[in-house]
Amino acid sequence: MSENIVKEVEEIIEQKREAFFQVSDQIWETPEIRYEEKQSFQCSADFMEEQGFQVERGVANIPTAFTASFGNGGPVIAILGEYDALPGLSQKAGVTEHDPVETNGPGHGCGHNLLGVGSMSAAVAVKEYLEKNNLEGTIRYYGCPAEESGYAKTYMVKAGLFDDVAASFSWHPHYSNSLFHGPSLAVIHSTFTFKGVSSHAAASPELGRSALDAVELMNVGANFLREHMIDEARVHYAITNTGGMSPNVVQRDAEVSYFVRAPHAEQARVLFKRLVKIAEGAALMTETSMDYQIEGACSNLVQNATLDKLLHKNMKALESPHFSEEELELSRKYYQTLNEDDVAFAASLVGKEKAEELAARPLIHEVSPYREAPEYAKGAGSTDVGAVSWVTPTAQLTAATWSFGTPFHTWQVVSQGKTSYAKKGMLYAGKAIASTVIDVLQHPEVLEDAVKELRDREAGPENYVSLLPENQNLPSMLRK
Repeated sequence: MSENIVKEVEEIIEQKREAFFQVSDQIWETPEIRYEEKQSFQCSADFMEEQGFQVERGVANIPTAFTASFGNGGPVIAILGEYDALPGLSQKAGVTEHDPVETNGPGHGCGHNLLGVGSMSAAVAVKEYLEKNNLEGTIRYYGCPAEESGYAKTYMVKAGLFDDVAASFSWHPHYSNSLFHGPSLAVIHSTFTFKGVSSHAAASPELGRSALDAVELMNVGANFLREHMIDEARVHYAITNTGGMSPNVVQRDAEVSYFVRAPHAEQARVLFKRLVKIAEGAALMTETSMDYQIEGACSNLVQNATLDKLLHKNMKALESPHFSEEELELSRKYYQTLNEDDVAFAASLVGKEKAEELAARPLIHEVSPYREAPEYAKGAGSTDVGAVSWVTPTAQLTAATWSFGTPFHTWQVVSQGKTSYAKKGMLYAGKAIASTVIDVLQHPEVLEDAVKELRDREAGPENYVSLLPENQNLPSMLRK
């Protein structure tokens, strides 16, 4: 990547910085949960249309998903964006104490208002560079809803939206500037519904068949299952319908929602089948009926070191964000809101000496050194980018958008979502992705190496098997 290209990308994005900030703030101010992102979807799609992209709305039969394309011919490069919020994380912006805008309302506790717009800034920069330099290639932005447990990208892959894509790029807000290439867990999210017989719990308990009993027995069985599964797997749940408020009525209906996670898709599939057997056993014991619906699923991430190294090189080539003393002081106030466990966990990632330095200056400006993703590292969370990474070479980065140590899915993340330093990190991510995409378009041999690596890792379209049922082509929430 030449200095001239880096400079040109920076200039394009900086010229439109206020427009990007406005869209990001608008999405932050209208937080919407999975598959309900009507305003965020509309705002994002309209913006990309205004920037000269050909926008297709409602792709993969998902009303709040869209693609925005520019260019002609190949290769087609995808940039992924998200804009869904999380339930129960409403929080006022810029306030360093918990203070919801709306009690139990949603909030952007994972920074997706930044994620989507940072990716859009990258797509816009690539488009303008292609126009100015009369280059071939197609840039396509994917407006992806429901990353938070809805896993819309899995449905988009299933619908064939990535069949012509040569490579994909994305990023995620964080408190560091680094590659996002560690392992993730494959996941299956399913809701189990039990139906029994209602009755008077005192006068005729023998006539009742409790659906809530079945839920509780299923949970007991799942607890025993945890003793007999691989250490890296996870099984967790929430009771989403207890069947009523009165103890004097035998609960006719009850349901429980489960996440089953494992390092690889096939491991998650096998573990889920065992969980279904436990649910069937609970129904048998209580003489109730049971049905389950898979809400969503995604595969584990497949690393691509070829694209990772190129992305990291361009991160280093860019000028890292600089922060004012006012920004640093605000970040210190957020750091002081963290509990001892959060502080200790963050320190364990960087070491004691670096943690002490960051406690005094909690905004990271430097780029973390390149390290190969450990082959046998333990995964933690899940992301539907995993599905994309199985069918096309994929690379991601993280950019520092909040104070060091800030945990994901917290009010502190929401509160920092409109800060000036969060927006600096957002544009830094866009610049890094745009520079890398241009690099890839001008050096087709990189794509050849990336595809070869994907196949060497036993991935690729021919090896991808969706964790969704074969006949499930729409998110189940849309069918309810």
